[in-house]
Amino acid sequence: MARPCVLVLLALSLVAACATTGTPPQSQLQIREFQTRSYETTDTKMVMKAVLNTLQDEGYIVKNAVPDLGLLTATKEVDVEDKTTAVLLSVLSKGKATWPKNSIIEATANVSEFGTQTRVRLNFQVKTYDNKGAVREVKQVEDGKFYQDFFSKVDKGIFIQKENL
Repeated sequence: MARPCVLVLLALSLVAACATTGTPPQSQLQIREFQTRSYETTDTKMVMKAVLNTLQDEGYIVKNAVPDLGLLTATKEVDVEDKTTAVLLSVLSKGKATWPKNSIIEATANVSEFGTQTRVRLNFQVKTYDNKGAVREVKQVEDGKFYQDFFSKVDKGIFIQKENL
């Protein structure tokens, strides 16, 4: 009887030892690196316009633009509600349950001259609200690919503006 228990415990410990602990959290310097892109121009107004156009093309509503400071803020609302889950939870809890309903993505862009270049730093934050309007979660977007894709669209916008297309 003891032998099968020992074998099961040994197998479980091997599985646990092989399990990954996930990726370690990124440092602020690493995050800042993929949030920032430099452009070979001192025309900050043109770069700011390209960022603004990209935000609008992606469905963001620009809330604030301060050209003197190079600051842009924008938001985008996304429906994250799963209708099946909402109906089931509502029926089973007699209307007392909460579930994710929508998210608001807040974007901030800082455009500044840096020597012979213009630097853009973007920051995206996601606030998820439940069906009762309370904030469920707030988190910074720390996915380098997300920023890379966004900057790729800004690059295209700058090219279009430079070529007057």
